[in-house]
Amino acid sequence: MGIKSFLASRKNQNKITNDVPLRVSDYMTTKLITFKADERIDKVIDALIKYKISGGPVVNDKHELIGIISEGDCIKQISESRYYNMPMNDHTVESCMVKNVETIDGNMNIFDAANKFLESKHRRFPIVENGKLVGQISQKDVLKAAMGMKGNNWK
Repeated sequence: MGIKSFLASRKNQNKITNDVPLRVSDYMTTKLITFKADERIDKVIDALIKYKISGGPVVNDKHELIGIISEGDCIKQISESRYYNMPMNDHTVESCMVKNVETIDGNMNIFDAANKFLESKHRRFPIVENGKLVGQISQKDVLKAAMGMKGNNWK
């Protein structure tokens, strides 16, 4: 006795797949809070609190990325200011920011970006195109992308 299949022929079925990789540029933030090198640290701290962010890119007048300033950088300034009993008014972003900034490509797969976060321990990566800051991807953006793919095949 042979086995009978009651299913239709499978040759012509349309297979639904998600072959398009999820790119960083699909999930990056483009409306950024940015800072200038000559801004005072207390103004940066006010902005971090007001906008509930943990840091942001530092750009010049041509919107080129020149550094990153974070909560940790600001806390370090507060600590040193208190230790030396000096006011923070003299401190600018330029004296506190990280100048050697690691960026990633907007065309990178979102899951490759997740691995980059794990390897580097950074909380955010700026995306630069043609020398200009175009966006930023954060760990939270990667989480949102992953939750949006819940139940699908990740590629």
